[in-house]
Amino acid sequence: MADLLNPAAPHRLPIFITAPGSTDALMVVTAIFLLACIVAFGVLFLRLHSLPERMAHKSQKIQFEIVAVLGLIALFTHIHAFWVAALLLALIDFPDVGSFLGRIAGSVEKIADGAPQPASASELRTREIASGSKRSATDLAARAPADDRDGDSTSTAPLRPDSTPARTKHARHA
Repeated sequence: MADLLNPAAPHRLPIFITAPGSTDALMVVTAIFLLACIVAFGVLFLRLHSLPERMAHKSQKIQFEIVAVLGLIALFTHIHAFWVAALLLALIDFPDVGSFLGRIAGSVEKIADGAPQPASASELRTREIASGSKRSATDLAARAPADDRDGDSTSTAPLRPDSTPARTKHARHA
């Protein structure tokens, strides 16, 4: 090997210079280190990008899906405002009004199922006569259909007189 060296070269070569045809160990170590750094940087980048989503998931936020979508949009478009918005949404606690509205709707349905059925037209007329309406009983009887007087019909006639004007709402700001 001594005859292959250039006479101008030093007699003792550094370790990173290899002989022709042998494996360069420093290059192999550097390549493995570079790949490990790229993978570590990618993992750190993705963990940082999913930070708002993980925060919203831990605290069981209502807006978890919105935060997740904003994080994905920020990841694919590289618009950092979406990531900041996702982080802010993950930090804010919104009140859960959906459960209250569901409970209210359930109570209203329960009340509606127990409500009495509307009375027939003849029952409503007799109640109106008994309550002392301005119209006389003969007027009501004359307006009722013939088969309703017998109680066989279930048709409903309007109970309000036609001469009553409808109230109009006036604007108070004018």
